Amino acid sequence: MLHDPGHYEAPAPAAPIILNDADKTVLRRLAAALADIAALPVHKEKAELWRRLNDRQSVRPMVWINEIPWHEMDVNGELTLQTSHPFAQDQEREMRRTLYQWRHMPCDMIVSDFIACPLAIHSTDFGIIEEVDIVRTDAASDIVSRHFHKQIHDFADLDKIEMPVLTHNTQATEFRYHAMCDLYGDIMPVRKTGQSHIWFTPWDYLIRWWGIEDAMLDMVDRPDLVHAGVERMVDAWMVELDQFVALNALELDSNNTRIGSGGYGYISDLPGSDFDPTHVKPHNMWGCSNAQIFSEVSPDMHWEFAIQHDLRWLSRWGMNYYGCCEPLDGKADLLKQIPNLRKVSVTPWCKTARAVETLGPHWVMSRKPNPAILAEDTWHPDRARHALRDFLEQARDCHVELIMKDISTVRHQPQRLWEWAAIAMQEAGG
Repeated sequence: MLHDPGHYEAPAPAAPIILNDADKTVLRRLAAALADIAALPVHKEKAELWRRLNDRQSVRPMVWINEIPWHEMDVNGELTLQTSHPFAQDQEREMRRTLYQWRHMPCDMIVSDFIACPLAIHSTDFGIIEEVDIVRTDAASDIVSRHFHKQIHDFADLDKIEMPVLTHNTQATEFRYHAMCDLYGDIMPVRKTGQSHIWFTPWDYLIRWWGIEDAMLDMVDRPDLVHAGVERMVDAWMVELDQFVALNALELDSNNTRIGSGGYGYISDLPGSDFDPTHVKPHNMWGCSNAQIFSEVSPDMHWEFAIQHDLRWLSRWGMNYYGCCEPLDGKADLLKQIPNLRKVSVTPWCKTARAVETLGPHWVMSRKPNPAILAEDTWHPDRARHALRDFLEQARDCHVELIMKDISTVRHQPQRLWEWAAIAMQEAGG
């Protein structure tokens, strides 16, 4: 993640990566398994189906699962780490999760035919770290309840939001790259990769520093302050984006990169005719935005305090995705103002008939089935099937992706998610 409001990310160390033979053996075995999967012809077939979906020429609904409660998913040690070096553990964790998902709940996932070596890019971030009280129900889970302490009280506090400074530690990248080539070079290609899709969401950050109730009240009581806060956040992201361009550190995302809160980015319109393969620009890529906290905010206020500010960002990109958890079925007139909009999030809280009428004919519908069905005391696969079938029948003339995400728990029964995946693929005709 480029930014994490909970902590500052330390720069990558510029030091040789030296692994013991045991770690190398584990990583090479996992990479070989990935290479076998990546070579399967089904990935090209699935890539074409995703492209057809995003071109609004869909063959069938596409299905993908992410934001998985990995701490509940281990079966027979499939996710148990065996390496000791921190770098090796990061590599191992990612490969084990990819292999696990492919074996148990692949849906329409695509496995890359290379191993990515991310550039050692570092951002100084936005200057504020959330001050928060946390309550946990599961010590092993990343899903927690939060109470945020207010840090923005008035105009003077907006200066706490700093303009990020972006750097690329080329030496750290080279150490990482050479270590990975030594590990995997005879198994799979290793490719240096820059920053692909950027999760742009000013309000996700502002509410952590402002407080949810206070921010909502200030839209009425102190609108000038709210406008100034949103503008400063957009400024910060724009400054950072310009630095990505200057560093030539952007990476195409019209591939098996997650776009917005939805699925993959394959599409015919990108990278576009104005494309220099040696220097990726924002107009060759997908952009996105959302205002999740605006679920109960009127269309007029959603426009005034979110989308009209976001347009400076959204106008930079070749294609756009909008939305996450906020219902948008009653806000189609706002969405029409977004340039190059292609995909819109359709949450469980949308009215399906209205979503089909107002969103479906114009944009790809990124449907989010309700993950709560996986968290109940008893698993009801028949109800899961009925919910999927009901939506797909109503949206049969639309272009749909089914994205199961935000999964807090499967009650330590991973088979629930495996079975949901199989049901979703059956209902989607896959």
